[in-house]
Amino acid sequence: MQLTFNVWRQNAPERQGKLENYTLSGVSSDMSFLETLDFLNEQLTLSGQTPIEFDHDCREGICGSCNLMINGHAHGPQQQTATCQLYMRHFQDGDTIVIEPWRAEAFPIVKDLVVDRGAFDRILAAGGFISVKTGSAPEANSTPVAPAHAQAAFDYATCIGCGACVAACPNASASLFTAAKIAHLALLPQGQPEGQQRVLRMTEQMSAEGFGDCSNHGECQAVCPKGISIDAIATMRREYLKAIF
Repeated sequence: MQLTFNVWRQNAPERQGKLENYTLSGVSSDMSFLETLDFLNEQLTLSGQTPIEFDHDCREGICGSCNLMINGHAHGPQQQTATCQLYMRHFQDGDTIVIEPWRAEAFPIVKDLVVDRGAFDRILAAGGFISVKTGSAPEANSTPVAPAHAQAAFDYATCIGCGACVAACPNASASLFTAAKIAHLALLPQGQPEGQQRVLRMTEQMSAEGFGDCSNHGECQAVCPKGISIDAIATMRREYLKAIF
């Protein structure tokens, strides 16, 4: 396939950025999207041009690093698929593909397609953990957990913190990410002793980072590569109301 890429290039956070066009031939439909970017960077390097900076690590849909806006969609056109799991078979010969970084004030651009998602780390550091001393591990069946709660907790725990929810939200809200981390622990007995301080600290930090408010558009749920439901946001709100009252 021959494809045209319109890629956001920006040398530094304080510099002006712009979309630049690149034509790439010889793209196989069996290549992943990131492999195609590697291929493009090889061609740029061979021609003496600066390669495109983009984030990646595991390339298995686990780490959440491959955060790209592709043709206006977070992670591209395939639902419940991270960028690293997206293959070129979903595009056609001659297509023009626009690649941009996440657009959110709380995710400042570092260079080209790389953004700083440290705000998520600070939200987690505010309370997304269990610090209560529980002694040695109890026998697995000695603490009953309702099956529905256990399944929901597992679902919320699949959040990889990629930031697609923020990028897709018209308010740049981090509510789905924060809610998944809060709801995951709120549904388990181990997380309940610190539940009230957790939800207050994490939502306060979310606001301090400059994320917008949730207005129930549901775009976050639509683009989440793990398919996390906005039911998590409802759980977070209930936990918040219990904490303040």
